[in-house]
Order: sequence, then structure tokens, then C-alpha cells
Amino acid sequence: MAISRPRKLTMMADSFYLPKDNPSKPRGEDAHFISEVPQVIGVADGVGGWAKKGIDAGEYARELMRNAADAVKGHRPSDVDPKQVLLEAFLKTESPGSSTACIISLAGDILRAANLGDNGFVVIRDGKIQYSSPAQQYSFNFPYQMGKTSSSGDVEAAEEIVVGVERGDVVIVGTDGLFDNMFPEDIETTVGLCMRKEYTPDLTAWMLANGARRKSLDKRTTSPFQVAAYEAGVQHFGGKYDDITVVAAYLE
Repeated sequence: MAISRPRKLTMMADSFYLPKDNPSKPRGEDAHFISEVPQVIGVADGVGGWAKKGIDAGEYARELMRNAADAVKGHRPSDVDPKQVLLEAFLKTESPGSSTACIISLAGDILRAANLGDNGFVVIRDGKIQYSSPAQQYSFNFPYQMGKTSSSGDVEAAEEIVVGVERGDVVIVGTDGLFDNMFPEDIETTVGLCMRKEYTPDLTAWMLANGARRKSLDKRTTSPFQVAAYEAGVQHFGGKYDDITVVAAYLE
């Protein structure tokens, strides 16, 4: 009897980042990395509330992602444990502040992830979202996060996710600046257009990020953030202006 072996897939990934227009934080508060050899993607979003204490949480997010990228160097895809990567990066990060984070790895035809907070990812197959990672929030606009203070939560709370994927799937990873402004059908439509035009991952990430930015500035549109605010009894109209990071990965 023949033994079925996992299909070896490869992620062709690229990214686009749109920081908010803030002279005091020109680099924004998002960070990310793409590691091509062990097939790992990471995104992080520094928690903006630290600004009230004079702390740029973007520095924490950037250091966290640098440490995560270092943690996967030299690893085979099958050896990467996203939650362990997140824990190792957390233990080595010394900057003040806190951040949400999502680490995704591909080994064979299995996508593994560790997600803490309201970043996330979707898997699109034949133009439709097959999987969407859930957000982790204590309450409206108060996501799970990691940091060096006792009030910043626990990295162990990161949800571990395993998803089977196929050749031709598209994986979209983003910070909440994407998912607070683009409904699932908006993401499906944009990715579908990009695939029909044979756009590369960098152009797909660019299209999604700019689509989210347009919605974030539109006070007349209905956004996922507005819907969530309504459900929480909070008044908010239109999109949510925020840093936006998008990583688009084509599986081949």
C-alpha cells in the first residue's frame, strides 16, 4: 500500500507597509519579516497606548520581529514551531512597550501559526476565503499583547493554529490596519483581481494595503471596525486610520 506524502509547497511572499502620517513616529508602530529559506512570515503591531507614557511601541515591535527572524535562521521548515519562535523572540526583546504578533510557517502542505492579538491571516482558494484566523481581544479595541510589564499579558496565550493548504492558495497576513478596514469580501475581490491580472505578491500586498488605507480615511464607508464598535456600544463612523502591514504569499 502506497504511503501518501505531504506535498512540498513553497511560499512566494512579499509585503507592503503604510505607516500613519505621524512626524513623531515616521516608522510607525508595525513591523514584519519574511524568511524565505525556512518559509516563515511574522507581523507585529506595537500598542499605541504607550504613547501616553512617551514610549514608542513601534520600537518594541521592530525588535520583536528582528528577534523572531533571528530565531528561525538555519532551521528547516519542518523544525519551525511558531509559538516557540514567538516565545524566544519575546524573551530576548528588551525595548519598553508591548505588541501583538503573528508568526506563520509553511512545511510541506501544512501552515502553522501562533497568533496573539488582532493581527491575523486568511487562506484564499479559488477566490474564496477558506480559513480566517480569529482575533484575540479582552474587549473592543483591546487586544491580547506581549510586553515587559505585568499588564501586557502572556505570550503563552498565543493561539496555535494548523491549516492544510494546497498549491495555488493565497495567504494574506496583516496587522489590524488591514482587517479593521477590509471585509472578507473586499479581500477576496482584491486578491481575485490580482490573480486575474497575474500580479506578483508585491503588487497584491500593495493593492490590499492601499485599499485598506482608502477605507480608513473614509468616514462615510461601513468598515469592520465600525461594525465591531456598534456591537460594543461604541460610536464610530467609517474606517479606522492606522498603520497597515500586508504580506501576500502565493503557494506553489
